[in-house]
Amino acid sequence: MHPSVITIGLLCLSNIFMTFAWYGHLKTLNSKPWIIAALVSWGIALFEYLLQVPANRLGYTVMNVGQLKILQEVITLCVFVPFAVWYLKEPLKLDYLWAGLCLLGAVFFIFKSELH
Repeated sequence: MHPSVITIGLLCLSNIFMTFAWYGHLKTLNSKPWIIAALVSWGIALFEYLLQVPANRLGYTVMNVGQLKILQEVITLCVFVPFAVWYLKEPLKLDYLWAGLCLLGAVFFIFKSELH
């Protein structure tokens, strides 16, 4: 399998853990002291890093660091929006669409040299 495909898969999984670590406590631990939420989040974030670091190391063999970062941001938005809507029950807003369009522009510009 191509390193880009593996990188994208690992980044998607990593982002699921990251999103739960950063935002999941807002729903599940909102009545607990912040230190409890922080410790639980750190525990979840460990799994994020166990996926994120190899994803970036492998991805760096076929992409530059700017491309990896923009790819990460696109995946983050793709994971965060469904999480916010379904898990946190936030309203789906056009702001997410506009942010996504801006990220598509970023993808174009960061990968455009590869298109030539």
